Amino acid sequence: MQRHSTRVPRRPVHGVLLLDKPLGFSSNQALQKAKWLLRAEKAGHTGTLDPLATGVLPICFGAATKFSQLHLNADKSYETVVRLGVTTTTGDAEGDVLESRPVTCSVGQVVEVLDRFTGPITQIPPMHSALKKDGKALYEYAREGVTVEREPRAVTIHELELVDLRLEGHEPFLRLRVRCSKGTYIRTLGEDIAAALGCGGHLSLLRRVQTGPFDAGQCITVEALEALPDEQRLQRLLPVQALLPDHTAVTLDSDNAARFLSGVRRRGTWSDLSRVAIYGPPVGTSHTPVLLGSGHTQAGELIPGRLLSPIEIQQILEPAT
Repeated sequence: MQRHSTRVPRRPVHGVLLLDKPLGFSSNQALQKAKWLLRAEKAGHTGTLDPLATGVLPICFGAATKFSQLHLNADKSYETVVRLGVTTTTGDAEGDVLESRPVTCSVGQVVEVLDRFTGPITQIPPMHSALKKDGKALYEYAREGVTVEREPRAVTIHELELVDLRLEGHEPFLRLRVRCSKGTYIRTLGEDIAAALGCGGHLSLLRRVQTGPFDAGQCITVEALEALPDEQRLQRLLPVQALLPDHTAVTLDSDNAARFLSGVRRRGTWSDLSRVAIYGPPVGTSHTPVLLGSGHTQAGELIPGRLLSPIEIQQILEPAT
């Protein structure tokens, strides 16, 4: 008997979905699930979370993907638990145990070590990461049992708060809240802190609670999204300009907006600004200016950067069903 599969029709979807990534999902699996639930044509995320990690994963649809790169540079905040006394092959609970050691540090030593890891630090990227060397992800080398040389990376730990701890008895741990710059490996941070305490350790929990202006309280779980009717799923989307909160808004009239969308610089009295969100006048009965794209101003000129296409703008104004 021949089996017929039903193909889900795709549609143009534009905006940002704040997803609470579930445990065990890769970022790409979460992305594909959300893309399928919204029947979207195009989607991308703004920064990878390990399968072990949960929490804030902004997913960009349609025109929003043009600005996702900007969000990769955003500071991020995490809540994590470092299991002390046990090191693993991956630096987290998914790896095999390498060594178990007694935990003999004091609370005072913990405070001193955390202070040492606050501010600008350097990290060696973990072998179990998506960082590439010679076109190949480090985790692929790790799976083959190969360790390759990695260059130290400079990152900044803006805040490192000790939320809770247990240094004696069963499964000693540190519960930490971390606010850090882009490119910080929390697994490596946990391993390095535990090594500095003399007992070693690994991450047993990792949750991203904030990335840029977005926090966990704004997110929706995959299960909750799946339970919503189709139209209500679309209502969970933030507008594309939610990715441009630190951009100065400039609104053009109809004539200048059309020329700007064609990639032509516009002259005005603007001061020099490195980040500008450019809008056109409201359309129809709407009182909301229409996002045209991003750019910068220099010497009185408005210079295009990433622009929406006329088709994308029309689709945003008249969303598909």
